[in-house]
Amino acid sequence: MRIERIYIGGWFQRTSLHLSEISDFLRTGSSPLAIDHGRLRTLHRALRPSRIQIRQGDFEHIVFFSENNILVKIYEDGLMVLGKRPSRSPKDDVAMLTRYYEKLLSPALSLLFSLGAPIPKELAKIKTIYPYFFLVRNAESDDLKRLLKTFGEKTTAEIHRPAFSIYRGDLLYIIDAKRIPEKHLEHFVQEQIFLREFKGQLHRYLNLHRIIWEKIAAVKEQGKIRGSDIGPFRKQLESYVKTVNLIDSRIQQMDTYIKTRETIAKADPKLKKFVGVVQFRYETLADSLEYVKDLWVMTTKYVESALALFAALQAQSTESSVKNLTVVTSMGVGATLIGLFSQKLPTFTATGIVYFFILAFIGFSTNALMKRIALRREYAIRDVGLAKDLD
Repeated sequence: MRIERIYIGGWFQRTSLHLSEISDFLRTGSSPLAIDHGRLRTLHRALRPSRIQIRQGDFEHIVFFSENNILVKIYEDGLMVLGKRPSRSPKDDVAMLTRYYEKLLSPALSLLFSLGAPIPKELAKIKTIYPYFFLVRNAESDDLKRLLKTFGEKTTAEIHRPAFSIYRGDLLYIIDAKRIPEKHLEHFVQEQIFLREFKGQLHRYLNLHRIIWEKIAAVKEQGKIRGSDIGPFRKQLESYVKTVNLIDSRIQQMDTYIKTRETIAKADPKLKKFVGVVQFRYETLADSLEYVKDLWVMTTKYVESALALFAALQAQSTESSVKNLTVVTSMGVGATLIGLFSQKLPTFTATGIVYFFILAFIGFSTNALMKRIALRREYAIRDVGLAKDLD
């Protein structure tokens, strides 16, 4: 078996505008934007880009090489593919590609695009594990088993065609190109990376829907909430509103990307031999996208209704506190007036001063007690109950 090239990659929504900014950064190591230029220059030196080119095609893209001869391609829709010729150790090759992507290229682009709408922190915390693609020739069964064992992988699926075979593990794709040129195989790898990353983003949005929904439902299902807990939970709901709005804009953008990729892939002669492998995945993912869109509309409405509900509870709690304080204040004023009317003229004496401070302490303590009672008071959460679909 001969390994011809190893690839990893990723995808996040970009446009041709971003591509020109990336090109300027790779050539000059700087940006006209108000970002940390010292950090940007440090990352640029570590990337060591050389032989930088902008190429036209179905997608405009940047091509450059790293110091370790890693070939990097960045497309205008945000797809990034890193590839290299094999060395003696496939594991070292994968580690080198992964390090270059995660420690150098990704941080540089994140800093370059750090201004503007942020990435929700729930997404920023997720560490993506990229699939590794091995393009091989003349693979024997023992060769495949040995390569899979190197990465602790087992074959989960196999596809056999007259012109190629694909052996898939959890994080490893081995493509045995029997009679297909390497350039054609690279196009197939690019589409596989895009489709997998697209599906991965949808899955993360689905999981975020579940997390946010369950956190809100857990509070609602208690039926009651203390006054002291209403304010913090309302702030949490406000952060959820920001998150769902940011994610909603990301989801709405995805429709254009998959339709464009599908149209170009189906018309690409380099992918004709792979049509049976990738053709229906575009349709399936488009259906999944529509499902997530509808689900996110529900999530947005659910968060907004919860925010309105707890805003009303907070107003109720505040009104109750104000009433209690009004009663205490009225009692204090009444006691003072009675004292004034029961004396001819007020005089300053040591006893009177002590008496004043005792009254002040009692008033302060009463206010604190009434506030504590108001905060510990429980308020009923009245909301429409929904049964979960367990089918």
